Amino acid sequence: MSLLARYRESVQALLDDVYAANHEAIERAAEILCNAIAEDRLVHVFGPGAHSYMGAEEMFYRAGGLACINAILDPGVSMEHGALRTTRIERTPGYAAAVLATHPLHAGDPFLITSSYGINAVSVEAAEYAREKGLWVIAITSASFGKELPVDHPARHPSGKSLPEIAHVTIDNKVPVGDALIEVEGVDERVGPSSTLTTSFCAGLLVLRTVELLRDRGIRPPLWRSANSPGGEEANRRLIEKYRGRIKHL
Repeated sequence: MSLLARYRESVQALLDDVYAANHEAIERAAEILCNAIAEDRLVHVFGPGAHSYMGAEEMFYRAGGLACINAILDPGVSMEHGALRTTRIERTPGYAAAVLATHPLHAGDPFLITSSYGINAVSVEAAEYAREKGLWVIAITSASFGKELPVDHPARHPSGKSLPEIAHVTIDNKVPVGDALIEVEGVDERVGPSSTLTTSFCAGLLVLRTVELLRDRGIRPPLWRSANSPGGEEANRRLIEKYRGRIKHL
């Protein structure tokens, strides 16, 4: 079997595993989102470092996605200003609170963290901050990663905690330690990352179930249409008027 075929099969098997393992978690998280949207609340999404940052971007201003997403896009945890800088910042205690204090977080709002590893200072402290403020904390993360990583690993929060210990709901994206899936003969490191694919899949499942619940309640889901499709800009105008001023990066 070719390496490409092995990667395709490995990804498919991982997505099947994610789907099978998360029915209850998706249901609980979608209920939280549905209730919040019914009350005209925002859904806050934070990707607290490097490639996890893309989880917030993936859910924000996304064709077929929820318009009430407040993506917390902090340049400090984006690789825009340096990948090594991002690694240092995501391990810095106290940083998360400084970022989150600039966003309109209210008790009862959903707070979604997309962090596959879920063990660094920014992800752990963001979850703790949101929970202390009375928000519903939902994590898309690997439930096993924190258990398998040594307790003295330098990436860990000083407390040794991981996201599943803090979140109200954990959606397990099943990312293995090391992230990459494929061993290549003669190559020291595994190749073929998994975390972005499974995180996006989890986010898609959550949005779909939330939309379904809203429809069943007779509530019109606030959904973006692609601005690059016929009638897209006109369809989005109502949502832009509704959320501009409430969503920081819109």
